[in-house]
Amino acid sequence: MISTESRPRLAAKARLRYDRRSERYLLLYPERGLVLNPTALDTLRLCTGELTVGAIIEQLVARYATQPREVIEREVLAFLGGMAERGLVEPVDDERG
Repeated sequence: MISTESRPRLAAKARLRYDRRSERYLLLYPERGLVLNPTALDTLRLCTGELTVGAIIEQLVARYATQPREVIEREVLAFLGGMAERGLVEPVDDERG
């Protein structure tokens, strides 16, 4: 489960790739791919395992200042939750050192 305290990163099987033909970014994973809109791309680029979801939300609030914080928080949590359910984003386990 993804919460504001989670520190998400892309799963080992997933990677971001720019497709020159379509001039869009894709999230590629075995046998599949997702076309990303700009906000999804901005969110996934911040998923390095270093930032918490709360910190990611704060950066997106600063970038998309015209959108209410509550909307951004709700959408980021839903998006990252969906990506986690598909095994494309995973939280960094702080317990493992």
